[in-house]
Amino acid sequence: MSNARPASPSTPVKITQSPLPGVLVIEPRVHGDARGFFVETFRESELVEAGLTARFVQDNHSRSRRGTLRGMHYQLQHPQGKLVRVSRGRVFDVAVDVRRGSPCFGQWFGMELDDVRHQMMYVPPGFAHGFLVLSEEADFVYKCTDYYHLASERGVAWNDPEIAIRWPEIGAPILSTKDGQLPSLAGQSELPVY
Repeated sequence: MSNARPASPSTPVKITQSPLPGVLVIEPRVHGDARGFFVETFRESELVEAGLTARFVQDNHSRSRRGTLRGMHYQLQHPQGKLVRVSRGRVFDVAVDVRRGSPCFGQWFGMELDDVRHQMMYVPPGFAHGFLVLSEEADFVYKCTDYYHLASERGVAWNDPEIAIRWPEIGAPILSTKDGQLPSLAGQSELPVY
């Protein structure tokens, strides 16, 4: 005779459309108790059921300290969709529609991602992506729909006044030399097409 209790029915992952078409907010099931938590971070069948049929081919992981801003990046010839989440810490994550001809061209959507709620964001191909670290450190992990391709890498200035992203106030961000020199959206000669 077993002491095991029957498993309770699981609630499905919640996937909602953000105000920016194509950018999805994904809230997974989090099972917590006195020991900690368990969360399933990827289940292809649930994403497909929600209409996200992208094939993921590469996983990335970065660790950054408070105030680091990575972005706003996209790839031109090898556009990447990204399923992003934070495994440790807290960030403000942003997607910007940079597809020439899109009705949402230049619009952005941002939200906090953390290791408590475990929410994720799907950023489609043709969108610039970046994040700002709000905790002492953050581990940021993401799945990509295409491989990193250095020759296709492009970016938009994090502080482009025409996009006007409302970043959380933490002082001057820590940028790489490359990210600090990215042009404005208006200064882009090549952009993805809607």
